Amino acid sequence: MSIQTKREVVVDNYHGTKIEDPYRWLENPKDPEVQHWVDEQNKQTHDFVSTFADRELLKTKLTKAMDYEKYSVPRKEGDYYYFHKNDGLQNQAVFYRTTNLDSDKLEVVLDPNTMNEQGTAAITNLSFTKDGKRLAYGVSLNGSDWQEIRVRNLETLQDEGDLLQWCKFCSIAWDEGGTGFYYNRFPDPSTIPAEDESYYNKVYWHKIGTAQEDDVLIYEDLDNKEFSFDPVFSDDYNYLLLNVWKGTENKSRIYMKDVANDSGFVKLFAEGDARYTFIGNEGKLFYFVTNSDAPKERVIAVNVESPSKENWTEIIPEQEDVLSFAKIVNHQIVACTLHNAHYKVKIYDMHGKFVNDVPLPDFISLTGMTGEKKDTSMFIGYTSYLSSGTIVEYDFSAATSREIFRRSHDEKMNDFVTTQVFYPSKDGTQIPMFITHRSGIALDGNHQVLLYGYGGFNVSLTPGFSPAVQVLLEEGGVYAVANLRGGGEFGEEWYKAGTLEHKQNVFDDFIAAGEWLIEKGYTKSEKLAIMGGSNGGLLVGACITQRPDLFGAAVCQVPVIDMLRYHKFTVGRYWVTDYGNAEESADDFTFMIKYSPLHNVHSGVEYPATLITTADTDDRVVPLHAKKFAATLQAAQSGPNPILLRVEKNAGHGLGKPTAKIIEEQTDIYSFLKLVLK
Repeated sequence: MSIQTKREVVVDNYHGTKIEDPYRWLENPKDPEVQHWVDEQNKQTHDFVSTFADRELLKTKLTKAMDYEKYSVPRKEGDYYYFHKNDGLQNQAVFYRTTNLDSDKLEVVLDPNTMNEQGTAAITNLSFTKDGKRLAYGVSLNGSDWQEIRVRNLETLQDEGDLLQWCKFCSIAWDEGGTGFYYNRFPDPSTIPAEDESYYNKVYWHKIGTAQEDDVLIYEDLDNKEFSFDPVFSDDYNYLLLNVWKGTENKSRIYMKDVANDSGFVKLFAEGDARYTFIGNEGKLFYFVTNSDAPKERVIAVNVESPSKENWTEIIPEQEDVLSFAKIVNHQIVACTLHNAHYKVKIYDMHGKFVNDVPLPDFISLTGMTGEKKDTSMFIGYTSYLSSGTIVEYDFSAATSREIFRRSHDEKMNDFVTTQVFYPSKDGTQIPMFITHRSGIALDGNHQVLLYGYGGFNVSLTPGFSPAVQVLLEEGGVYAVANLRGGGEFGEEWYKAGTLEHKQNVFDDFIAAGEWLIEKGYTKSEKLAIMGGSNGGLLVGACITQRPDLFGAAVCQVPVIDMLRYHKFTVGRYWVTDYGNAEESADDFTFMIKYSPLHNVHSGVEYPATLITTADTDDRVVPLHAKKFAATLQAAQSGPNPILLRVEKNAGHGLGKPTAKIIEEQTDIYSFLKLVLK
């Protein structure tokens, strides 16, 4: 079962090696022939998943599992507490406020469900004035990374006239008086070549009540068009800092200026040798989290009048566990660490002396933490594979927590258990993996297992709740998450071990996870499914082309697949520090061509049943990857297993996807798995 896709003669020369690209024509989403091809693929996928007799029952279960109140961690601004809340099945969470968290009386501040008919408007950025009277917020449509910035008057709850465009990955820094803010944006696309749309990021000053064309250019670096700039004020508003970043590399620069005079920016950390994250200041003494000389991160204090490295003061030294992030609350440093890929929270004084641990359950992820330097309490949100989310208020003076929000029927997950194991990869490296299932299962090899992974960009896969996984577990399935190299679970060295010429380690780690689950009796190949999205889609694509015999099914979501051309589209150039650039470097080409999923599909091979998903307005990982991979696999497949492509309309990489679309997509994915796993 497959669609015969037209092939064309397209050949590129990479450093003397000729590479065919017969489905290059699928890269043009505006071509009517491509659109017709997508419609045919969607119909084929729909026809297949619709053969699952219990599809509607499955959809009902997924809908019921999604139907619970979901809260974000509250933040105190002015006289109000602000937070997002989804009543259950709303397409987008509503942004509320209240003066009393124990009250049911809530006031709507922003409701993205009313911003467009499709339910695809999402709030992407929130920045309050110091006095809490104005809010700058971003709106994204159809899952796009592009956003518009608007300003809401929090006394009238009406938008003011300000409208800022061409913002992507934007930061907003209000001045102390709330008269305006600094922000970063890209050039008007109509003024530059299309290939430069995501270059030449600049910082502007916007005065409230004025037009964007009157904004004042504050900083640009035309010699380094790949740099982007996040403006942020010091705690006392005396200094404006720019966090300078390039793509997804785990490094940054810090520039700063004294706002009281007209002098330019001083380059505090200018070498791009490490990552520096500003967390607060006391006068001239600035505190940063950094991986400089500390692969697992540390906290330092720097006097900005004598910032050279020999004058740094180490506040919290590098420890065995990775320092994930830190905040200054209650004039203390709250340090959030990763212990074997799950979170711990510790409190230190400003000199780095340990004060106490914050009591939290095992195997959790933090979903948020809010609090300011002057506050005597903070809010912490956390979740796990078996709990949809709890939010507590932690009182520093009493060192105790009280629950603010918690899902009332998490108790139904008491019949299930999460364990953590360590298994050897191909080179002997011990890799952690979380396994969740019903208590007391027999390890007889007969369980359907869904194995999930990512392995890249210093991203840590920590425990998190999924309503769809809840349904999988209730129906007897096993859910496994492997913490592969390339992630941030164990610091810079773990991350680097899964990048560039070491990227094969990531695939070896994932393949070894599947082999371990079979060896230990959890499952067998025909019952083992793998899933991953974005860089995790690359992971899935590489693993099914390298070990097609190992897996019974694969779900490859919004994947990066064509490793020779990925950097040519939208923000693909950001990823060169993880993947390499096969076009510019012969050395990079040598290792990239060995694993690039698109270029390692071979005719006559029986590939596992595979569902490839993407979205037509994804402007992060453009859908051409999924389209070309589907066409290539369908043409090569020698066995009866289906190769399917699902293209969501009016959706992006995942940001702001409406609940209705999420339920429909998950119903298709789980129907597919029910049909193909033995």
